[in-house]
Amino acid sequence: MERVDKYDMFTTMSVPRLICKQAGPTILSMLVTALYNMADTFYVGRINTQATAAVGVAFSLMAIIQALGFFMGHGSGNFISRSLGARDIGAAKNMATTGFISGMILGTIIMIVGLIFLEPLCVGLGSTPTILPYTKKYIGIILLGAPFMTSSLVLNNQMRFQGNAAYSMIGIVSGAVLNIALAPLCIFTFGWGIAGAAIATVFCQIFSFTLLFIMDHKGSNISIKFRYFKPSLSIYKEIVKGGSPSLCRQGLACIATLMLNVAAGSYGDAAIAGMSIVTRFTFFIFAFVIGFGQGFQPVCGFNYGAKLYDRVLKGFWFCVKVSTIFLLVCSIVCFIFAPQIVEIFRHDPDVVAVGTPALRWLMAVFPLAAFVTTSNMMLQTICKSARAVILASSRQGLFFIPLILILPSFFGLKGVEMCQAISDMLAFLIAIPLTWGVIRDLGAGK
Repeated sequence: MERVDKYDMFTTMSVPRLICKQAGPTILSMLVTALYNMADTFYVGRINTQATAAVGVAFSLMAIIQALGFFMGHGSGNFISRSLGARDIGAAKNMATTGFISGMILGTIIMIVGLIFLEPLCVGLGSTPTILPYTKKYIGIILLGAPFMTSSLVLNNQMRFQGNAAYSMIGIVSGAVLNIALAPLCIFTFGWGIAGAAIATVFCQIFSFTLLFIMDHKGSNISIKFRYFKPSLSIYKEIVKGGSPSLCRQGLACIATLMLNVAAGSYGDAAIAGMSIVTRFTFFIFAFVIGFGQGFQPVCGFNYGAKLYDRVLKGFWFCVKVSTIFLLVCSIVCFIFAPQIVEIFRHDPDVVAVGTPALRWLMAVFPLAAFVTTSNMMLQTICKSARAVILASSRQGLFFIPLILILPSFFGLKGVEMCQAISDMLAFLIAIPLTWGVIRDLGAGK
């Protein structure tokens, strides 16, 4: 009965009100998670510049782990939301358990392979000789949490796509808040340094996973039960269709971060540290847009499955408007106070000298990301996989990777600093034609 009531809510409630209701917990989850990432950078920044740079290098590995978690979570979650919209509960149950167990298996494989090839992995991720000891220590511990990170992301996204974002929020936020408190204790009080930051992170990932698994068995959530684990070609095809845009986006983000570290490393450890600070800070701001868009996704999935296309479009334009206004305000403030923002994380003139122009370049085009992100989420949720993959790949793959190889040759460090901003602008230009045809078709009821 509860799921039928939820179906009625998703298909009849005012779209802006419904999105805000769903987006509240997801925005909070994203903001707290991003805050925890920034806090990690802040605390490690108190050690030295090399430790700060090492955490930046490790960020690309965490992007790989997250890519697989989002791949399984979005792929299975998209299918679950459309199945619930079509009132096919049995298919949703099979997908939930199969996606969860598959995500844990992928995380375990990453852990084993990463630990076997730890030093080559660290070097391949862009670690310089002076950073390498810190990177090995940090990544060697982080890898132990990979199975819990991937499976947590699967649970989080599955609950969110079912319209139960409050439950997923409890698990994610609790772990992130605990990490913010535990990290300084492990780093400074226990004297474990950068290893302490990694230990705190892994402990909190296990804690978050445990809470999410408990929350998954509460309320109207589709519980994970082994008897529903029925891997098949058809199920994995659905996961690939729904999750490949996330895999492309996150995977290419990992490659882009790696290449950014290598390019910045040519100009010293301070350049890697400065770019790392900018990346994590801008992600904190962007977390609002992602969280807001994630509130739109279950609304989009339910109504697309119920063939209520006008509600899908109303939700899309509402998200674009709100996100653009938010990013515009943040961009103006951050452009003005860029030096002060970078200095909060590392009081080093060389780091500030790199981070300030990089942050200002990004802020100049940041509002355009609202349309790109919301478009990508809509295309992915309604299974326009080819368009979603192209758009998801455009920012980091089609544009950033070639630009990071070309621009530094002509402009030196300035080319590294401006690369992401130019990529964002080009991604916006390609998002318009990719999305417009779908918007037209939805408006015609197709």
